[in-house]
Amino acid sequence: MSARTTLRRRITLATVSAASVALIATACTSNTPTTENTADGNDGGGGSSQAVSDNDAPGDPIVIGFSAPAADHGWMGAITSAAEAEAEKYEDVELRVADGTNDVNVQISQIEGFINDGVDAIVLLPFDGAALTDVATKAMEAGIPVINVDREFSSPFAARTTVLGDNYGMGVSAGQYICEQLGDNPDAVVAEIAGIDSLPLTQDRSQGFADALSDCGLDVDNRVAADFTVQGGEAATANLLQAAPQIDAIWNHDDDQGVGVLSAIENAGRDEFFMVGGAGSANVMEHIKAGDSVLQATVVYPSTQAADGIKLARLVAHEKNMSDLASSGVPRTVQLYAPVVTKDNVDQYLPSAFQS
Repeated sequence: MSARTTLRRRITLATVSAASVALIATACTSNTPTTENTADGNDGGGGSSQAVSDNDAPGDPIVIGFSAPAADHGWMGAITSAAEAEAEKYEDVELRVADGTNDVNVQISQIEGFINDGVDAIVLLPFDGAALTDVATKAMEAGIPVINVDREFSSPFAARTTVLGDNYGMGVSAGQYICEQLGDNPDAVVAEIAGIDSLPLTQDRSQGFADALSDCGLDVDNRVAADFTVQGGEAATANLLQAAPQIDAIWNHDDDQGVGVLSAIENAGRDEFFMVGGAGSANVMEHIKAGDSVLQATVVYPSTQAADGIKLARLVAHEKNMSDLASSGVPRTVQLYAPVVTKDNVDQYLPSAFQS
C-alpha cells in the first residue's frame, strides 16, 4: 500500500471522527424543537417529525469527580478551567475537582476517594494512562462510569467512553498546510521542532507530519526535539537554527514551548521562513492575526476535551442518548479534529483558545 493511500485512509477516518464530534456538540447543546408544519398541521415532508432533544433539561442531581495533572502549562490549565465552566452550565451537576497532580500515586488515591464517595461518574485525564488503568477499572467495576480524557488507559475495560485529541491528525494538518504553501517547490527545506520524543503522542504527530509531507514530495530536512517547556523550546530552536542556514517552513509541535521557539528565532534575527504552531494558544493566534511574526498558522489540539468529558459523563449518568445519532447511548470513543488556524479563520477559534 502506498504512503498516499495510507494517508488518505487515515484522513478519512479522522474526518469521520470529526463528524462524530459535530454530532456530539449538536446533541448536547440543542434542545429547541424544529417544526415546519403545513397549514393542516401535518409535517410538510410526509415523513415522521424531527427528533427533539431534552438533553440539556435538568435531570436527577449527579456528582461528577474530576481529576487531571497539575496545570504546569497553559494547555493543561485550560483543560481544568473548561471542565469547570462546562459543569457550571448544568444545575443538576455537582463537580468535585481534585487538586491537579503529577504524582501518579496521589492521583490514584484521588480516584479511590471518588469511588468511596460513590460519585455518579468520573472524568479522568491521567498523568499516566497505564498507571491509572487499574484504579479506573476498579471504579467501573463499582458501577461508576469513567470518561477517559486525552491519555488512554491500557485496558478497554477501564473506561465507558474515551475522548481523544488527534495527534496523528495534528501532524497531517500541519504537513498538508505546509504542502499547500510549498508544494510547488520540491527543494523547499522543512524543519520540525518536536516535543518529548519518548512519548507516543510526539511519535504520532511526527509520523502524521512525515506522511503528509511525503504526499506532496517533501520531507523533514532538519528536526530537533524539545520538552514542551519555554526553556526547552528556546534551546532546541537555537540548535536548529545554527545547524540549518536556510529554512522555508517550520512546524513546532506545541505552542507553550513555542514561546521559547519564537524567542530563539528573534534572537537569531531569522525571518526567511514561516512557522506553523501546535495546540492553538491564544498568544499564537494573536500573532497570526496581527501578522507580526513568522507565525502563519497553528494546528488545534483542543483544550476542551475534559469539557466534552463532562458533557458525556452527564449523559451517561442520566442514561440518555445522543439525539443526533440513530444508535442508542454514547459512543465508546470520540476523537476530536485538528483544524488549521490561519489569518482567514482565526476569529472563529480565538474565543476557545488557551493562554500560553
